[in-house]
Amino acid sequence: MDTNGAQPMSPEQLREAVSRLRWHHTMDLGHGVVTPGGDATLEKLGKLGLPGSLVGKTVLDIGAWDGFFSFEAERRGASRVVAMDYHCWLRSDGHPSKAGFELARRVLGSSVEDVTLDVMELGPDHLGMFDVVLFLGVLYHVRHPLLALERVFSVTSDLLILETEVARIGTRRPMLVFLPGDELGGDPTNWWTPNEAAVVAMLRDVGFREVRVVTSRPPAISAVREVRRLWRAYRADDPAPVTTAQGDRIVVHARR
Repeated sequence: MDTNGAQPMSPEQLREAVSRLRWHHTMDLGHGVVTPGGDATLEKLGKLGLPGSLVGKTVLDIGAWDGFFSFEAERRGASRVVAMDYHCWLRSDGHPSKAGFELARRVLGSSVEDVTLDVMELGPDHLGMFDVVLFLGVLYHVRHPLLALERVFSVTSDLLILETEVARIGTRRPMLVFLPGDELGGDPTNWWTPNEAAVVAMLRDVGFREVRVVTSRPPAISAVREVRRLWRAYRADDPAPVTTAQGDRIVVHARR
């Protein structure tokens, strides 16, 4: 029996079970079985600056999806890990879904807890406080990003690791680009792309005292030239400028 009380799966059964699901994360489940996720999960892990040891730490993974980063925190010795998601686990069409997380937790013999909760409902009364909070690839999916960061701050006792899409425009002045419809990646749940300055400013505004960008590529375009291009497109009533603005990903560490 495995640690969850179920019969262990043979390699053949595991491969079959994995093949029946659609995956986001790419993770090794053992027996030579790696989930075929579209996310560059290991590459992302290398950029996060996640502490090598989390022994004795409590960790909350907001937007856990298939759970790779939750299981990685557990592997690094965290005393308690809570995987939290909402939209990805409640989709009625089967993708995304919680099935991948549940299968991986069973196969890995993991003790990671799970909670289905919208980030806008998050607070210390629900789950308590956490030493480390992971907020990876979520910020641009929320309609009210500053309020969401207030909720995240409320449960962070020490370190927040945030990874997000950013817009490479107006790099000195905090700015957010609003994305109506499905203009970013064809996904209607993408609402905003802040620039790097906006991410830092919002984190400081909600209460984090130390905010440091740990992974960021320098913009490949002139911010002034890009703003001028956007203004010309706006004056011409062109709906395309947002989709052509250069995007990128950053990782930020914020401490209370």
